[in-house]
Amino acid sequence: MGKIFFVAVALLLVMEGITPFLSPKRCRRMMQAISQCSDRALRIMGFVAMVLGVVIMYVVHNS
Repeated sequence: MGKIFFVAVALLLVMEGITPFLSPKRCRRMMQAISQCSDRALRIMGFVAMVLGVVIMYVVHNS
């Protein structure tokens, strides 16, 4: 179980690193736009991302 967790964290880091590596200017603009979002908007985006992640895990695990 611990090995799966570390593989998931490693995959997360790879995915998070793709945008800054491929397009640093676009990444910088995206971070500036996010920094100007309200707390409520950020919470909603975070919640949607978590729900989407759970749904994807459920679909992959049960297929």
